[in-house]
Amino acid sequence: MYFSNIPDIKYDTKPVSYPFSESDYVTAKNFFRRYKVNDDIFGYSVLYNKIAIEDGQTLPEISYALYGDPFYDWVIVLSNNMINLGFSLPLDNYTLTKLVEFKYGDDAYSGIHHYETIEKLSGETLNGKNIIALKGGLVVDYNFYTSPFSYWNGSSTVTIPGNNVSRPVTNQEYEVTENEKKREIFVLKPSFLVKFVEDFKTSNLYNSDCSDFITKRLKKTGV
Repeated sequence: MYFSNIPDIKYDTKPVSYPFSESDYVTAKNFFRRYKVNDDIFGYSVLYNKIAIEDGQTLPEISYALYGDPFYDWVIVLSNNMINLGFSLPLDNYTLTKLVEFKYGDDAYSGIHHYETIEKLSGETLNGKNIIALKGGLVVDYNFYTSPFSYWNGSSTVTIPGNNVSRPVTNQEYEVTENEKKREIFVLKPSFLVKFVEDFKTSNLYNSDCSDFITKRLKKTGV
């Protein structure tokens, strides 16, 4: 269904034999004409829902559940601006485990990938809210982890060990976290499917003002 909506392009196979004859051209799908959804559109909750992909669940399965047709999986791909599905979708637990073991070898489970901060409240308040002395989830190095950390608690400077406000993240934990991030995707609400498909078809029509224009679905290059 997706490929049927991609326009064609006639390209020359003998670029040095100008002028070209019709036999010098081959017609193929114009995959360089890529449709991209504006990132700002994801802010409109009226158009999209956010769902979590279950372990082992495929895009055709999600498409069937949402739209009653597995062949609208390309709508999900475009809605999330996915380029390489091998890297855009979460791996199942078995495949992820094998990947981690292959990638890191003996360091898969005990090796340190990086160090990460733990949120620390200062104890000081502003307008009734606790002031954060250190934001959690920041990537830091071993030197931060092993050095003193100082912050202002509202009345004095407090110094504590760096390992009280940061922690090591193993290679396995890092890969699992990154894989989980891929589970959340945007899906177009079924009521907007027909409009989305129509807009996609329209955006893939060629402009007649183009010098290489043949039809709205075909143009020529190499001339």
